[in-house]
Amino acid sequence: MGRFSLSQDLGVDLGTANTLVFVKGKGVVVREPTVVAKNIETGEIEAVGKAARNMIGRTPGNISVVRPMKDGVIADYETTAVMMKYFIKKAMSRRSLFAKKPNVMICVPSGITMVEERAVVDATKQAGAKDAFPIAEPFAAATGAGLPVWEPTGSMIVDIGGGTTEVAVISLGGIVTSRSIRTAGDTIDDAIINYIRKQYSLLIGERSAESIKMDIATAGEVEEDAELAIRGRDLLTGLPKTISVTSREVAMALNDTVEAIVKAVKDTLENTPPELAADIMDRGIVLTGGGSLLQNLDNVISEETQMPVFITEEPLESVAIGTGKSLEYIQHFRSHPNVSTRPTV
Repeated sequence: MGRFSLSQDLGVDLGTANTLVFVKGKGVVVREPTVVAKNIETGEIEAVGKAARNMIGRTPGNISVVRPMKDGVIADYETTAVMMKYFIKKAMSRRSLFAKKPNVMICVPSGITMVEERAVVDATKQAGAKDAFPIAEPFAAATGAGLPVWEPTGSMIVDIGGGTTEVAVISLGGIVTSRSIRTAGDTIDDAIINYIRKQYSLLIGERSAESIKMDIATAGEVEEDAELAIRGRDLLTGLPKTISVTSREVAMALNDTVEAIVKAVKDTLENTPPELAADIMDRGIVLTGGGSLLQNLDNVISEETQMPVFITEEPLESVAIGTGKSLEYIQHFRSHPNVSTRPTV
């Protein structure tokens, strides 16, 4: 790295649902929801991260809780920059705050446009970075999952985040073929909310949908049916109401979402060169990201592809760890800006 001080450099997983910051030697030091509470009247930021998330559905009229990232890209530039400044400052030690600005390796979806990528880079610099280097999210996820991304062998990663599902086949430090779809964790939440509204005329919030997803949601066939009581607002009477939903109901509600993810995996495999496809058949498909924790999803993908499927040990942190591990390539990214989202050596 020469004159670069790795201790001052950061790896950032700027996700639709959560943002994680990796510091070399310390690991993931920041893990916060990608949420900001703004005062509509004054434009001031009232809260960021966990504090803002706790305000969802509980704010007065002059406070708006927003998620500045949508489908893996920036939807609100200024708010994103302020939020990132908060996270970067929180990640750096008191001593390093007086040191030079950090270089930041930041992940972006593989299907992102150049304009969207530039917005991420500019927001990162505005947040306090000396320089920002974008890296493709599936490449970072594969690196964080410990896959041999720099070797002449095929590795397949499926990163199911909040806004996007990234599927990629990687070999020799580059992405050979990939698919990026805007169907992921948020889509699962929306499917649950819509099902409850149509089936029971009950309106529930994001946090209730998240609880259902984590507690009883299942992909595919349900062997043991679980039940969960949820509260919401009855759309017919306008009054609070409690109902019970089952795993089978939720699985049915998630059919289209699961099928979209499986199709993305199949489409990527169809475009994979034969030699690399043989490697993947031997090594299996690796799942990462919060969405990979959906119960039975790994088995569904395995049945549909006829390949072994594994969930990485740290699915929620793989991308952040991957960006951190990639910090040593900052000089390479600086010398070859045109391959910033398709790292090669």
